[in-house]
Order: sequence, then structure tokens, then C-alpha cells
Amino acid sequence: MVLKEITYFINGKKKKIKVKKVNPFSSGLLFRKKSPPLLFTLPKEIRFPITSIFCKPFKAIWLDKNMKATQIIDVKTWKWKIPGKGKYLLEIPSVTTK
Repeated sequence: MVLKEITYFINGKKKKIKVKKVNPFSSGLLFRKKSPPLLFTLPKEIRFPITSIFCKPFKAIWLDKNMKATQIIDVKTWKWKIPGKGKYLLEIPSVTTK
């Protein structure tokens, strides 16, 4: 598995994380017991709701085209429609978050 280090910004603070890039139509953390943080690249900045059915808790961070966080949600299991908007979406398993 190839991980790529990316830099993103939350409230003006620079953060670095190693991620696995995935297709926006993949299942993300759904049904995964273990996973590195995942980065979805969307065609443009759009509303991109997610679900957490069959997922362990994770942090969802929507990023704009400049990799600045537009929305951060601590996602619990069994949520149907979690709204967000961005050019990128980071899904970070709870065991990975600091």
C-alpha cells in the first residue's frame, strides 16, 4: 500500500498526515477493520454527504481547493447522511487522530 504525505490547514495551523488516495466512489472506511487515513479527491468543490453505517468512529474533514478545512466532524457509527462540502475529503480512523 502506497501512502502519500499531504499538508492541510485547520484554523490556520499546518497539519501533515500520510494518506491513501482513493476513488470518490469507493466505500471509504465502510466495512474496514483497519485502515490508514483516506483522501478522496472530488472533481470540484461540491456537497459530498457521507454515511457511517458499518464503520467504526472516524473524523471527517472536508477541505477546499487550497487544502483548508471547511468542515470537521467527529463521526459516530450508524449515521445515515453526514453533510459536507469540499474539493477533498479526509476520513481519519479514530485510532489515528490526535
